[in-house]
Amino acid sequence: MNTNRKRLWITSIIATLLLAVFIVGCKKDDFEDSPGVCPLVITTNPANDATGIPINQIITATFNEKMNPGTITQSSFTLQGGLKTNVAGTITYDEATATLIFTPSASLAISTTYTGTVKTTVKDLRGNALQTNYIWSFTTGNALVPTVISTDPVNNASAVVLNKIVYATFSMEMDPLTITASTFTLKQGTTVVAGTVSYLGTTASFNPVNVLVSNTIYTATITTGAKNAIGVALAANYVWTFTTGTLLAPTVISTSPANNATAVLLNTNVSATFSVPMDPLTITTTTFTLRDGLSTIPGTITYNGSVATFNPTADLQQNTVYTGTITTGAKNVAGTPLSNNYVWSFTTLSTTAPLVISTDPANNATDVVLDKNISATFDMPMDPLTITSSTFILRNGLNSVSGSVSYSGSTALFNPDAALLPNTVYTATITTGVKNASGIALAVNYVWSFTTLSTAPPTVILTNPLNNATDVVLNKIVSATFSMQMDPLSLNVLTFTLKNGTIAVPGMVTYSGRTAYFASTNLLQAGTLYTATITTGAKNLAGIALENNYVWTFTTSSVVAPTVISTDPANNASGVVLDKNIAATFSVPMDPLTINNTTFTLLNGVVPVTGVVSYSGTTATFNPTIDLVSGTVYTATITTGAKNVAGIPLEDNYVWTFTTTSGIAPTVIATDPINNASYVVLDKTISATFSVPMDPLTINNTTFTLLNGANPVAGVVSYSGTTATFNPTIDLVSGTVYTATITTGAKNVAGIPLEDNYVWTFTTSAGIAPTVISTDPANNDSGVVLDKIIAATFSVPMDPLTITDATFILMDGTTAVTGSVVYSGTTATFIPSANLLAGTEYTATITTGAENLDGVALENDFVWVFTTLTLSSPTVISTIPADNATNVALNQIVSATFSEPMDPLTITDLTFTLFDGGSQVVGLVTYSGSTASFAPSVALAEGILYTATITTGAMNPDGTPLELDFVWSFTTLTVVIPTVDLASAAMFGAFGGNAGITNQGINTVINGAIATTAASTLVTGFHDGLTGDVYTETPLNVGLVTDGIFTAPPFPGTAESEAIATQALLDATAAYISISPANMPGGIDPGAGELGGLTLAPGVYMSASGTFNISNGPLTLDAQGDPNATWVFQSAAGLTVGIAGPTGARSVIMTNGALPKNVFWYVGSAATINAAGGGIMVGTIISTAGVTFSTPDNMVQTVLDGRAISLVASVTMVNTTINVPAP
Repeated sequence: MNTNRKRLWITSIIATLLLAVFIVGCKKDDFEDSPGVCPLVITTNPANDATGIPINQIITATFNEKMNPGTITQSSFTLQGGLKTNVAGTITYDEATATLIFTPSASLAISTTYTGTVKTTVKDLRGNALQTNYIWSFTTGNALVPTVISTDPVNNASAVVLNKIVYATFSMEMDPLTITASTFTLKQGTTVVAGTVSYLGTTASFNPVNVLVSNTIYTATITTGAKNAIGVALAANYVWTFTTGTLLAPTVISTSPANNATAVLLNTNVSATFSVPMDPLTITTTTFTLRDGLSTIPGTITYNGSVATFNPTADLQQNTVYTGTITTGAKNVAGTPLSNNYVWSFTTLSTTAPLVISTDPANNATDVVLDKNISATFDMPMDPLTITSSTFILRNGLNSVSGSVSYSGSTALFNPDAALLPNTVYTATITTGVKNASGIALAVNYVWSFTTLSTAPPTVILTNPLNNATDVVLNKIVSATFSMQMDPLSLNVLTFTLKNGTIAVPGMVTYSGRTAYFASTNLLQAGTLYTATITTGAKNLAGIALENNYVWTFTTSSVVAPTVISTDPANNASGVVLDKNIAATFSVPMDPLTINNTTFTLLNGVVPVTGVVSYSGTTATFNPTIDLVSGTVYTATITTGAKNVAGIPLEDNYVWTFTTTSGIAPTVIATDPINNASYVVLDKTISATFSVPMDPLTINNTTFTLLNGANPVAGVVSYSGTTATFNPTIDLVSGTVYTATITTGAKNVAGIPLEDNYVWTFTTSAGIAPTVISTDPANNDSGVVLDKIIAATFSVPMDPLTITDATFILMDGTTAVTGSVVYSGTTATFIPSANLLAGTEYTATITTGAENLDGVALENDFVWVFTTLTLSSPTVISTIPADNATNVALNQIVSATFSEPMDPLTITDLTFTLFDGGSQVVGLVTYSGSTASFAPSVALAEGILYTATITTGAMNPDGTPLELDFVWSFTTLTVVIPTVDLASAAMFGAFGGNAGITNQGINTVINGAIATTAASTLVTGFHDGLTGDVYTETPLNVGLVTDGIFTAPPFPGTAESEAIATQALLDATAAYISISPANMPGGIDPGAGELGGLTLAPGVYMSASGTFNISNGPLTLDAQGDPNATWVFQSAAGLTVGIAGPTGARSVIMTNGALPKNVFWYVGSAATINAAGGGIMVGTIISTAGVTFSTPDNMVQTVLDGRAISLVASVTMVNTTINVPAP
């Protein structure tokens, strides 16, 4: 048999056996078969022979049928790499997709081929086994590839709200500069949705400019332009979709004041927050009202974001119930109204306390200048003696700012002793120790905050049009928004330019808020590319300029015909008023000479209506000569004779129609007094309010009458707004029924009369003696507080001139109590001049000298008694931390809450103390409400027992002290810092990211290795002490590296040394992330960014301002005898060691067993180490934007006992010694 026939024969036998397996069954075990389909692996991820696989890849194998989960075990799958070494990991099984999932315990190695094997021990639900091991291979890439691990909304989500912000979360930290509107897009079909993109932590967000369209599919995409912190991009675009929900009625989700709120300030602005953005045109005084009973409160309405605010024209009345209403006339931006009116009520405070009505800076103000004086303005004159540094406080975090306090007019001023820190949040407080001229204190502490301006250079964060925008309108005003407030004088036609090619466009530059505007003198040219530039001459308020010119371009639209975009009345409108002016608004500015009675006409059927045509902005207006006819259809036309300023006419006549009102009769909608009112005062002026404006000539003594029985009452009739008023010539008769009438002779401005006479009646006060109907305190009350204000409420309004200290008396036995008497509404109030005596019975009397408005007095004196409370000592009812608490935070503010309000003047650092053993802790004591707080000046020490004491020197306002000192103790937490693993990066004394390392001295020595992922040509001034290889040395730059230099090719760099450097960069990046504030939170800033002159225990320290400096002397690190003591210093921006000058070097001193290997510096930008030369720096410095030692031509040796690692920039040194710490 020849070879080919032999092969054919063997193949036939194998095929027959395989067919038999499928027909008869699959191997179940060594002894029996089970009929059915054999299990197979149909797909894997990664696929066979795939390359560039991320090193954090999860491995999966999917079967053609459901498998027995019990056979999917750790032994049923292996993953091997390199020298066939098994990769550790966990195996799970997803029953829904019939997928085996292998999750490696650690990241895979870079540029390595791995082989996966699914073994024949896996079986399906019938017991059929995999017939042969399934084997496939793949190769990893050379870096950790970022992925999108979650989105909001999730893929295929439905019923998404229309104001949704879209989020995507990545598997690792990304480069924020690559997360932009170009790499994060949202589309409705093929239409790009406009929005702003931001990035925080590991999450990118897309905030649409407008609400999304309901019932619509949107597609979101993260492109491969998004990169991680070391420049590695997504492997592929990440795309997901979601569908918006149907239109739902908006709702009011919160109000301020809240429903049923009490003690509301009298100058409160009332606000309502909606569930979605609303149409501002529907938020008016008609749809947002505030009432005191039936009386509407006048005020103004504003709308911002999703909040409507009602600002009353005058302060609210004290102790009054107000009702706020949002009607169904309020609509969202889609035109959907509220389902029902939203109504809530609140009650104002009952006594008038002073208020802070404005502050400078305002609350939440930003970019505040560093030499700012802080001020607060009150709503009334204050007692200057209460405006002090104890009642007007400014803090930076927990640190009080020193300064002087003054008072003038109604404004308190805080003048800091030194300039404020840049880019810092300050909190200002006016305490309740501040009192007005009458001795009434603020009801609560007034607190506000502001942020000072940054010393970082300003940037342009947004332009309009956007860069590369197209179809820009020809009358476009070009704008640029900055990252901070700018100096308006630096923004002009020299620093903000617009060019058509090389030709400058003439125009005017203005500035408002944080935005500069360029308005071209003439219309822009159609279809033209323009270039806008903000030069470095633009400066912020601190005089800091842009680092570089900011340039962007846009293209104007091609010439298109103008259109009418809206009319008033709208097309097919009905119920149009008869004196209506007709208006049409165009899409672009028009030539006014082409807007006239020929091009803008109005017809009643075929009859032209005469009128005057005018034009302003983009709106043409037709003012009919006489009122329109009621119940009539009118046709308005803008003809093609109307042209824009470029001379382009409308393509077609624009025609619309509307119908006038049918002439509905006016009505009376309210009267004062109301119908059937009683107890009406005798000097009452009678009024009636109409549903529409009336003709004043028809409102007179013939159409508005008042009768006493059948007798006409003489009086004067007037009319204003929509209200007619009848003012009787003499006072009305008491106890009498009066009838008021508005006749059908009263007509609206269209000449339409009331359908019927409007008649109502009321009854005047009957002259019955007034009575006291309630008192506060009530008769025989006991336990009355000593600062009680005594009140009596009458049955009817009283004559205020008869409510005096002669008719309202308070007695302690036979001794009269001095005080002041006031009257408001129907209530008289007696305010004692001093607190009442404890445990004493008082007698209050309203005498018969008190009279109502008709002059009728009380029949008898009204007398009641009450007894004041008996004094008891105040107590401490709770503390923070609690007694014997453990693991207390090192920045804890210690507080004690009393059983009653205390005298703030007795709560001081003498009566509230904190001790560490026998050492007293220095701090600031404050008091608010019924709580005293002790804020330590520096962080507490870890693992220490502290004892706090409130002494008997603390007293309540009556001068009653605590019976005994109150003492409690607590123990602070012990900070445990996890080990920082540098892995393969530990061997390097200097690492220059992807940008190289430069030595500019002749005495530089690296006792360790150096590396960069860049080419060997970017390492200059070094020679390798192991190989002798030289990296661009000259007689002026010579540096020894004792343990090797690792770079990318060309020679001496090699692929092997590049791989070592690449792995070290990954490990250094991981270490950088591990010591970040996100992973090691809670860092404190004991020196407000200045570490010089401090002695620090082990712990985590984070700069509040974003930068650390060592300039005021050396930094001492005290290990306290612990060889594992660790320090982590975190600065979001820079690190600077040393100051200028020949003696400017600064050092880090290690004491009591401290080791350099346990000191780490997390630097968000660049680190500068002893630019003056000299000094000893300690620790591993990991920065993102480079490390620099000394300066050129400086011969003094600078020392680092540690490592200088830069992730994405170079390391530069001059005559520097780096000693890599031993493990």
